[in-house]
Amino acid sequence: MNDKTPSGVHLSFWVIGAVALVWNLMGAMNFIMQMNPETLANMPEPYRAIAEARPAWAAAGFAVAVFGGAIGCILLLLRNAAGFYLFIASALGVIMMMAHFYSATGPDVAIIGMLMQLLVTAFLIWYSKHAERKGWVR
Repeated sequence: MNDKTPSGVHLSFWVIGAVALVWNLMGAMNFIMQMNPETLANMPEPYRAIAEARPAWAAAGFAVAVFGGAIGCILLLLRNAAGFYLFIASALGVIMMMAHFYSATGPDVAIIGMLMQLLVTAFLIWYSKHAERKGWVR
């Protein structure tokens, strides 16, 4: 059985790219909602307190993490190797964002979210290089 599409790329490439894009777009929507004062006012108090206390550098990290990841996924799906560099930028944004979240909430609350975001970003970094080695991206 051949799982390659007519373009010669394995079907899993398209599935992984699409799922990763949805993941990052959900993060981008979350960022946009948190930057909207009306939406933020309707959030639960603990969540709102963290978002309102977020310093500019952590908000910038959040933006780089989610928008860098989303654009990286678009580039990956367009089979452009430059997505790799956006995934690196996204990883740095995740680290910045999580450093603030960790300091604001403590290790018990933040560890699951931090690990999940770091694992997804690390996987995308690895996968973009894997796809390049396979010749799926140029």
